[in-house]
Amino acid sequence: MGLPSESGDLSSEMEVDAYRRLFPLHFYEKNLSLSIRPDSRPLGNARDTTLALGAVGSVDGSALAKIGSTTMLAAIKMEVMTPCTESPDEGSIAIEFHMPPICSPIVRPGRPAEAAPVLSKQLADTILSSGMINLKELCLIHGKAAWMAYLDIYCLDADGALFDAALLSAVAAFSHLHIPTVSLTDNGKIVVLLDEDESRKLGKEPVNSGKMKLTLNSIPFSLTCILHKNYILADPTAEEESIMETLVTVVLDSSARLVSFYKPGGPVLAYMSAIQDCVALTRQRVKELQKILNEAVSGMEVD
Repeated sequence: MGLPSESGDLSSEMEVDAYRRLFPLHFYEKNLSLSIRPDSRPLGNARDTTLALGAVGSVDGSALAKIGSTTMLAAIKMEVMTPCTESPDEGSIAIEFHMPPICSPIVRPGRPAEAAPVLSKQLADTILSSGMINLKELCLIHGKAAWMAYLDIYCLDADGALFDAALLSAVAAFSHLHIPTVSLTDNGKIVVLLDEDESRKLGKEPVNSGKMKLTLNSIPFSLTCILHKNYILADPTAEEESIMETLVTVVLDSSARLVSFYKPGGPVLAYMSAIQDCVALTRQRVKELQKILNEAVSGMEVD
């Protein structure tokens, strides 16, 4: 059965849609043979990507990231904690990835999505191993007080490449993060202040004066690709992921240093040439994402 001709009339569109539903792999392979995808993207191109910082007003840092239809909302809430004895001069980061039923028809109400804990760990490993955040910057008083950054990422629309969008939203949220002002009371307790004016009224100097923003180094960005026969598809949609099972995710930092490489499974082996091609595509993607992040940060500074 050949691919129906897309003449633009209703009957032809229905034939194409029926063919796509009945023979999804054949449909995609017909498109791949022409080096094009159903959404008209070249195989190596990612979908349109947007970032909005400060999407949630009730937290200390937030960002909304969209890659195609895939949408992630990241929010950071800072709390004061006692640092552990092994790292008395460091704070901590806790990352949780959430997939509510609204994000995808495959997520059932009342049942946690299987991908959520996997992505939580993958995100935590990536952010901590990249060296993007110096945990010592989260220290307030050596051995007594440090910041715990609670990062929650909510998937609002799961249309493929979830890790890429989640990581981008996390990085953007940390770029937007404004660390609260804190002061030390007479009995040695750390209190969070609304602003430095409140500190002056109490007659106390802020403990963290001048440390309102984190210094982000080696920012990680990622690109997920599908390997199918001799084809490599960058930034797959959920439909593409369901049809062609072999996924690889390359994470590079802003200096193009390899942070991690994930291949969760699939029938196709990741040959060295395919890995090199995926890394090359990721290098180009990192440049795009760094530019998008810089423009979002600049836009907030102007506002």
